[in-house]
This record gives sequence, C-alpha cells and structure tokens, in this order.
Amino acid sequence: MGAQKSIHAGKAKIDVNVDFTHKLCASMMLPSLRNTGSPLSLVIGSLCIKHPNLFGGNEKLDVSWDKGLYDSNIFVAYRRPRPQWVAQQCFVMQHSLSPEIGVHGLPVDNFSRSGSGGVNLSRLSVGLDINEPASSKWSSTTSIKFENFRLLSDDGCSITRDLDGFPITCSGKAHDSMIVLKQESQYAKANDRCFSRFTMQIEQGIPVLSKCLIFNRFKFVASKGIKLGPAFLLTSLTGGSIVGDMAPYQAFAIGGLGIVRGYGVGAVGSGRSCLVANTEVTFPLCKMLEGSVFLDRRTDLGSSRLVPGNPALRQGKPGSGVGLGYGLRFKSPLGHFQVDYAINAFQQKSLYFGITNLAS
Repeated sequence: MGAQKSIHAGKAKIDVNVDFTHKLCASMMLPSLRNTGSPLSLVIGSLCIKHPNLFGGNEKLDVSWDKGLYDSNIFVAYRRPRPQWVAQQCFVMQHSLSPEIGVHGLPVDNFSRSGSGGVNLSRLSVGLDINEPASSKWSSTTSIKFENFRLLSDDGCSITRDLDGFPITCSGKAHDSMIVLKQESQYAKANDRCFSRFTMQIEQGIPVLSKCLIFNRFKFVASKGIKLGPAFLLTSLTGGSIVGDMAPYQAFAIGGLGIVRGYGVGAVGSGRSCLVANTEVTFPLCKMLEGSVFLDRRTDLGSSRLVPGNPALRQGKPGSGVGLGYGLRFKSPLGHFQVDYAINAFQQKSLYFGITNLAS
C-alpha cells in the first residue's frame, strides 16, 4: 500500500512517494534486522525536490531523501550552467545511514541470510564532482570529497568496537575522516545483437590532515551481453582491491542479491580483495515475462585475514561461494520485477524478490 504525488511550486517540482510496507515484508518473510516498536519504522518513502533556475541563471538544485526500513539517504546537488564542451561541475553533499551487515552481519540458515551485527554506518560526504565531456564510447568523472564515517549501535549511540570487542574504525575512535580523490571511467559499446561495458574506479586517500586515512582502492566491472536467437547471454567479471590504511567497513562484502545469489548479504566473506563472475541466460516466455538461469561465483582471494580484526573468520564465513538458480523477470509500465530462486554451496535454498526501474 502506498501513495505518489507530484507538486509544482513555481518552477520547482516536488515528488513524494510513501509506501507502507509492513504487510508486504511479512508476506515475503524478510528477516528483521532489529526490533523496532515504532509504526513509522515500517514505512518507506522518498522525497525529491528539483529546481531548474534557483537564482535566475539556470542554476539547478536537486534535493532527495530516501528512507528504507533500516536505512536512509539524503542527497543535495547544485549545478551551475557551463558550455557542453567544458567539464561540468557539481557541488554535492550526502548523508547516509545503513546497517553494516555486509561486514559485521552474522550469517544464519546455512549462510542464506544475514542477521544484524549491531553495527550501523553513518557517512557524511561533501565535495565536488567534475564530469568530463563524453566521447562516443568513453565517459569520465573526477571527484574530490571530504568524508566522515561514524559507527553507531542500533540505539543510535557512537561505538568503537564490535560485539566481540574488536575495533571497527581505523583510528580507534568513534569516527574516521578522509579526503578522497576519485576517478571513474566508463566504456560502453552496443548494437542490435550485443553490448560491451567496462568501468574502472580508483580512489586515493590524500594525507591533507595528519588524521586522514591514506589508501588506494580500485574496482573494475567488465560485462558482455550477446543475443543468442530469442535468448540473451549476459556475463560479467568484477574485481577490486585496497592497500594502505583500512577500516573493516571498507572491505569488499561478498554475497547477496546481484552478487552471489543464494547467500545473505556479506555471508560469503569480506576481504581486502575480491573477484566475482556472473553468468545469466534470459529467454522470453511471453510478451511481458522472461525466464532466467544463472550461476554466480565469488572469492575474497584469501584476503579476509588482512582486514583489521578479521571479522569474516570470527563469523565463520567461507571466503568463496557458488550460487546457482533460476528466476522470472516481469516487465510492466510501473517497472521491472524479478524473482530469483537460488541454492548455495551448502545446499541451502533462498528466494529473492527485486523491484527495479520504478516510474516516478
């Protein structure tokens, strides 16, 4: 049960979306991450404000707020008009709060689900995004931001250690600060029968202040899609690594929907490095319905022991995993819905629901 509303206030547009999801989640039998007594905690929704001409010079302001069952995200972007052949600059500010179950979550039911580890991540980011003029196949974005990470308990109190007494920040205090220079490049090529896509992200922690973290982190995603008659084959390879200063929350979490299906979020492992291979074949069943079969494989390359406190070992995570299953893809004017049924290496079956590309 939900409601959507668009309001025009002068030149600004306000979109409101509210959804009461407690009945939906109960029917899906989703695990509860924490006990909450407030009825408002079972409401999800979003608020989006767009102004195309804030100060009369075509300056654009975008403000969005998204609230989930256990997470929230506030995003503010301000853009000034610039010629198309010049790099576009955007001032951004973002604050998010979410359970850190990818690293500190406890795997249950033979790793098919992840319970709360009692650690929540609050992240504040302020900085500048610079989008270079895109060529026919390449696009590039550079950003420099100040980021502050604070770890909270389920009650909202600052914490410095997990349930086992190990530090959960790099500094050993209640928060970490860093200045991050990030470069992201993307290549895309497509025609009627196939497509190729490659994305590379590089982040560098800059020692502007003595307390700032110094590290280098990179991640790549390569994917290829080929049409085979009425069917479509999609393969992808994802990898990454981090060197230098590191807090546990920066580890690559392995497992979950879209990563290794059949496992809970982070239930396979969490390491300084990772490598993921996904293969999926979709085939039409009717005009609005597609079937799929998939195979997911991921490993931390033995790097979980290099994460401070080694949370993966203490939680009994295997470090590598295989997910195999099938699913349905339903296309409608409201969005794309998917249902996946997967089995992991421990012969534990899992059912996943997904909703993507919802119309505003």
